[in-house]
Amino acid sequence: MRHIVFALIFVFGIMLVIFAGTETRTSAQDPAVTPWEWNLPPGFPESAVPEDNPMTVEKVELGRYLFYDPRLSGNGVLSCSTCHIQGLAFTDGRAVSAGSTGETTPRNSMSLTNVTYNGTFTWAHPALIRIEQQLVIPMFGETPIEMGITGNEEEVLDRLRSDETYQELFAAAYPDQEDPFNFNAIVQAISSFVRTMISGNSAFDRFAFQGQRDAMSESAILGMNLFYSERFECFHCHTGFNFTISTVHSTSAIPERPFFNTGLYNVDGEGGYPAPNRGVYEISGELEDMGAFRPPTLRNVEVTGPYMHDGSMETLEEVVDFYAAAGRNIEEGEFAGDGRENPLKNAFVIGFEATELEKQALIDFLKSLTDDDFLTNPAFSNPFETAEE
Repeated sequence: MRHIVFALIFVFGIMLVIFAGTETRTSAQDPAVTPWEWNLPPGFPESAVPEDNPMTVEKVELGRYLFYDPRLSGNGVLSCSTCHIQGLAFTDGRAVSAGSTGETTPRNSMSLTNVTYNGTFTWAHPALIRIEQQLVIPMFGETPIEMGITGNEEEVLDRLRSDETYQELFAAAYPDQEDPFNFNAIVQAISSFVRTMISGNSAFDRFAFQGQRDAMSESAILGMNLFYSERFECFHCHTGFNFTISTVHSTSAIPERPFFNTGLYNVDGEGGYPAPNRGVYEISGELEDMGAFRPPTLRNVEVTGPYMHDGSMETLEEVVDFYAAAGRNIEEGEFAGDGRENPLKNAFVIGFEATELEKQALIDFLKSLTDDDFLTNPAFSNPFETAEE
């Protein structure tokens, strides 16, 4: 527990230092701004937007520019979009991501698909329950360095302040601020933009919610039935409209914020995972949290490999075989150990017998969750490239 308290103090301490002396009073009722209108897919609830950062058209547009701008990093070489590429469902295709100085992080870049509905943020941090909290870490964190803004704060703000486009965008987003060029405004704007990244027009959606009975192949339908069966058990962790139990929205009665150990490792025979990738244990220090990670959404999973928190599986075929085996047995090397026998493994990871046809059907179903419109939607694209055309 003390680790969680320290983590909270660290996160909110950074935010207090960065945001000291700034105030954002812009609201959706302010006549100078335009309230955001959600256009949600069938079957989707409204997201839980924080009251102190209401959605406006102007903040979303500013956030879109900032998301794609490498000038936001300390050395001016890395943007949010470097690790979150639209065509890859806002992942980066690498096993683990790398920061602006070339230093690698220990974890795989998570998809931003439907990030507005996440119960928690990052792979394994129970204290991060708002996008605004999470954004501070890659922006200002130093272990590892990602955006590398720490120590370069004024230089970053000056780069933005000197740009005529940003002068217009910041003024439009925050008309009540004398000087809107501050990190509170930046965090709020990027958070607003990524909240709009909603994916809900896959073949599965057209089949299940839009009445297009021919949208899915027979193999994908078989895979769907297996996915939701007690035999395969997939749906227990990847459930609901967003295919993850870690989901919170405006009508959530009880927020779901679980973390699971799936038997990926067992390096010491007692459930151990290799540092620094030990899941919630890194925050809580509680043994029961060893190897516990947030189940990600499976939407657009076809394009988000490599898979797992450390990118240690290249293909969906590997992932399906892993769950069929009820864990991973690494026979040699520094990570040797039988994850199938991990005593901390979730009770639903029990394995299953399946023919090759059934495994392929499950993969076909997972591919039916790909939303090509989301991957190419110009509303989420790089505005600098659009301006050059």
